Amino acid sequence: MMSEEIIPDVPVASDVLENEEPAVNYSAMSLAELADMFQKLAISEDRMKRSKEAEAIKSAFYKRLLREKSEAGSTSDVQEPGGTEEEVAVEQEDTQAAEVHAAAEDTVSENPFDEIERGFKALYNAYRKEKAEYNRQQEKEREHNLELKEAVIADLKALVEKQEDVNATFPAFREIQNRWRAIGPVPVQSFRNLNDTYQLYVEQFYDMVKINRELRDLDFKKNLEAKEKFCEAAEGLAEKENVVEAFKELQKLHEQWKEYGPVAKQFREDIWNRFKAATSVINKKYQAYFEGQKEQYAENLAAKTRLCEQVEAIAGKEIKTSGEWNDSTKEIEEIQKQWKGIGYASKKENQKIYERFRAACDKFFERKREFYAAYKDEMNDNLQKKIALCEAAEALKSSTAWKKTTDQLINLQKQWKEIGAVPRKKSEALWKRFRAACDEFFNERDKQAKPENDFYGNLKAKKHLIEEINAYVLSDDDDVNADAAQDFADRWQAIGFVPFKEKDKIAAAYRDAMNSKFPDMSRRSRGRAPKSEKERLMQKYLKKEQDIVTYENNIGFFAASKNSEPLIRQMQERIDKAKAELKELELQIRALDSAEDSSEE
Repeated sequence: MMSEEIIPDVPVASDVLENEEPAVNYSAMSLAELADMFQKLAISEDRMKRSKEAEAIKSAFYKRLLREKSEAGSTSDVQEPGGTEEEVAVEQEDTQAAEVHAAAEDTVSENPFDEIERGFKALYNAYRKEKAEYNRQQEKEREHNLELKEAVIADLKALVEKQEDVNATFPAFREIQNRWRAIGPVPVQSFRNLNDTYQLYVEQFYDMVKINRELRDLDFKKNLEAKEKFCEAAEGLAEKENVVEAFKELQKLHEQWKEYGPVAKQFREDIWNRFKAATSVINKKYQAYFEGQKEQYAENLAAKTRLCEQVEAIAGKEIKTSGEWNDSTKEIEEIQKQWKGIGYASKKENQKIYERFRAACDKFFERKREFYAAYKDEMNDNLQKKIALCEAAEALKSSTAWKKTTDQLINLQKQWKEIGAVPRKKSEALWKRFRAACDEFFNERDKQAKPENDFYGNLKAKKHLIEEINAYVLSDDDDVNADAAQDFADRWQAIGFVPFKEKDKIAAAYRDAMNSKFPDMSRRSRGRAPKSEKERLMQKYLKKEQDIVTYENNIGFFAASKNSEPLIRQMQERIDKAKAELKELELQIRALDSAEDSSEE
């Protein structure tokens, strides 16, 4: 007896469909859109056949809900509805638990996420219960079909064993075949054995019953015509571009092939070989398709792994400034665009690589949020410091103690430069306020200048000195040049103040002239080096004493300002640090004195 069954050595169609890319990008949808899509699915006529789509929508909904709750700072738990179909059946039978659940559901939460989640959960649970009931009915129907087909086989067996006249048995055989074909699917685990048994008795019927040759040949002819059409259909599938669809249709042809009886013996082998050859072509294309898919999946996985490594490197590096965060954010966004352009990895690896990529992106953006939270606090602190400087400058703007107040305002300007950024919306207005207070004082000071404090005369003198520096002809003797540079520096320091608005410009011109003419003597132009270590320490000691006096004066200025607490705190920290350094310098100077006394003895 020849077997006409082909068992493909390639993955079944259900595995293929699970690897195919979904037609809808659920991850890009909002919670409302996902809920609306699920509600439409739940009332559609084919909803029972769309369970995978329902699960995909549910998964996307709860991922989106969890992310939005996290971003909103919500502390509510997110629990996805789930469970097996057997658990659903238990839920339906447990009436008391259902009533308690319903009472809890009637409670309206003040958290909008809870309401959204509860609404979606109600939709999903209703669908899940309906699906469980549908599956039970389907399984029940398959079991019933199994009983019917077993009864058909029993009748067929009895018919074969009767060995009655063909005129009586053949119509009964036809009726048995029609009954068999009319019965629906049976449980998967019973299909093969059941079908093999039926085919066995069919072949026994044709081989053992002495039917009228004319009727038998007519039946063989009809079977041959049907199987030739199956061969033509299978051969046509080989030309189909969609290999997966072709493979699925081929499986249907195999099922239909089995429903028909044998053909005449002289045609049996040829017709079967023809059908088997067409099947082999499709199976090979199907296998090649999956081999190609495996290679593509591997390439996609490698590409996505590289992107994960890039994001992880960016997320782990030290970023200190807002500009660096912006640049890094652009890099991440570009990588995310590249990610979307890469296809799927294998089913086994796709979720893992996505979770790795998502975790790296989340780490980066969490660090960015933390940075800007701290950055905002720092800017607000800087804002209070600059407000206090504005108030201090405004308190001094009407002073007529020109020299003292000039030093105080210059010191405030130095502190202004040391303070970091403030909120952009207030930065310009705050600077204008501070500058206006300074300008008011210096403009008035310039108007009231006495002959001995001729600001414009000083400006002319400094311009003339700059011209001398530019005109100086360098000597071949470095010491001569060094003395000339020091002389220019001393003369510059001896000239008094210039008008405030010209201060920065003339100072820059002087630095440029000195650096251009004496590039290797910048340290000497700022003053000669100390002759000894003790002299250097003494200079540093005196400088620290001056700093402490300045800081203490500043605390007096800020005391009258209502927003001066940050600056007062800052000044006190500087005073404490300077006093500590002063004590250390004093110890070092005393140590040098002791060493000198010992050497003299």
